[in-house]
Amino acid sequence: MKNPLLSSFDAAPFSEVKSAHFLPAIKNGISIAKKEVDTIVSNTEKPSFSNTIEALDYCGELLDRVTSVFFNLNSAETNEEIQKIAQEASPLLSEFSNDIALNLDLFKKIEIVYQQKDALQLTPEQSRLLEKRYKSFSRNGANLPDEKKEKLREIDKELSTMSLKFGENVLAETNKFEMLLTNESDIAGLPEGAKEAAKAMAEAKGKDGWLVTLDYPSYIPFITYADNRELRKKLALAFGAKGFHNDELDNQEIVLQIVKLRHQRAQLLGYSSHAKYVLEERMAETPDTVFSFLNEILDKAKPAAEREFSQLESFAKDLDGIDQLQKWDGAYYSEKLKQKLFDLDDEKLKPYFKLENVINGVFTIASKLFGLQFEEINTIDKYHEEVKTYNVTDLEGNFISLFYADFHPRPGKRNGAWMTSYKSQMRKNNKNIRPHVSIVCNFTKPTPSKPSLLTFNEVTTLFHEFGHALHGMLANTTYPGLSGTSVYWDFVELPSQVLENWCYEKEALEIFAKHYETGEVIPMELIEKIKESATFMEGMTTLRQLSFGLLDMSWHAQDPSAIKNVKEHEKKIFAETSLYPNVEQNCMSTAFSHIFQGGYSSGYYSYKWAEVLDADAFEYFKENGIFNTEIADKFKEHVLSKGGTENPMTLYKRFRGQEPKPEALLKRAGLIK
Repeated sequence: MKNPLLSSFDAAPFSEVKSAHFLPAIKNGISIAKKEVDTIVSNTEKPSFSNTIEALDYCGELLDRVTSVFFNLNSAETNEEIQKIAQEASPLLSEFSNDIALNLDLFKKIEIVYQQKDALQLTPEQSRLLEKRYKSFSRNGANLPDEKKEKLREIDKELSTMSLKFGENVLAETNKFEMLLTNESDIAGLPEGAKEAAKAMAEAKGKDGWLVTLDYPSYIPFITYADNRELRKKLALAFGAKGFHNDELDNQEIVLQIVKLRHQRAQLLGYSSHAKYVLEERMAETPDTVFSFLNEILDKAKPAAEREFSQLESFAKDLDGIDQLQKWDGAYYSEKLKQKLFDLDDEKLKPYFKLENVINGVFTIASKLFGLQFEEINTIDKYHEEVKTYNVTDLEGNFISLFYADFHPRPGKRNGAWMTSYKSQMRKNNKNIRPHVSIVCNFTKPTPSKPSLLTFNEVTTLFHEFGHALHGMLANTTYPGLSGTSVYWDFVELPSQVLENWCYEKEALEIFAKHYETGEVIPMELIEKIKESATFMEGMTTLRQLSFGLLDMSWHAQDPSAIKNVKEHEKKIFAETSLYPNVEQNCMSTAFSHIFQGGYSSGYYSYKWAEVLDADAFEYFKENGIFNTEIADKFKEHVLSKGGTENPMTLYKRFRGQEPKPEALLKRAGLIK
């Protein structure tokens, strides 16, 4: 069988690839990468930067390409067959990565180069790569005795299988729940667009009525606008109980196993906790720094959150006689209060945010700031007909990147939004190999009578993911291991979060916020209201985010073996941050994909950390004009193009001229004057 994944390809050959091609291609990729490593190890020349460190970074190019296609599909367009292959492939890949990390002969060569680093006259990027490579070996068990290496392999294999299973269960739970409504009174309060989408979804499944699911574009409008409190409760309970039903899709035992295994792994490597291990390679550096960072913001946010909650409670009581505000009431009454205070709701805004206009808007902003041009093309393969593909060039017409964008929910796609890459940027054989970058979202679909109209939250999500995409597209480094988003986890959110700021600015909104029917630019009064309402309930929003960060740290900054009950542990941790009564049927951890499937373990705090950076960075733009090309050039030069080639704080200070100050964030959030 001719395998398209094993022939030389530039853009991923989706239309030619069958599920049966993946496992042989992954096995083949592993085999080739092993030979490349063997060549480095058996080289009789004295170990040098080029024959050891550089050679190792360029290893496994085919494997990287194949696995990026495979795992991206497993997230965005999966099926049972792909999930089965993932369960088989993950242990093989984990084993392979351990074969390298635990290869003592290879490590000895790296160590020889590392010990002479001061005499090698390396560039900052080369120094960074050497440091990263040496640490990745020393931190991953290269110095361990054989029996401990064997134990490490077992743990890693088990962890890779478990996190896959965790994600599969969450997706299956999301797809399993359907709420079919047949009385029109049950959908009272829903905006017309949401009703139409629910109707279309029911029709697509051959049912009469309105279908509501746990996919965000279905869940969010219902929980926000539906007048029927009992149905909101039913939906919220289902959403909050994913992986928490004591059935074959239950994730409680998986959570306990994952955190125990991570702790064992950290101890095996000489660290007191998983968080200690992870944070050594982050800007924050230690769990203590993270806790004091989160608690410092908590001190500022909690009084504001309590005031806001009390205001919301009084409002719900006056409006509907609600004595006790519950979780399924929060979004509903927040929206009603927001409408009352600002005369603003998503339904007023959505007509100005047609998806195609927002896409063109983010492209125009990227063009004004960074000199990029986007041309939609239909000459490359897609994995689904809904995916849009673009050729990205600079103002001189030089090729910068391929860009894929996938915007709407489907049964084979996990919830949320993310950026990913199909091909890394690097310089090799005197050629600058350009990246292939993708963003995947779950936005409201078009209906028979309306195009896809985004909520303001979806607009900021698109800008956020596009900020990550710019980090990938504008990468301009030598080594793939330091390219694009290959940076410290608490720095990676800076480009994405800083771009969200443009969504609130008149100059930017006037580019793309145009009524989908009349073409009228969004009125100034609505822009003012967007800005005014930007800090609405910010204390509660901040508290919620801090609670997730603290929950993450509670699982990973201590020995978790004494934790026997996931729900009880959560209740204890949330005691400090919860405003609503506890819901016994619900559990956050069993569907907390960020930390149990997505790589954010001991890293959820980084969203808030990066907010400090982004607020400080955007203040710099504001002082000089939000389309100031001089500042944009500095951001492109010192942040977007540099990837992980230097310490992130060094790069940030080079852009900003100083370290970031948390005041800009607290001021923007309305938590200090």
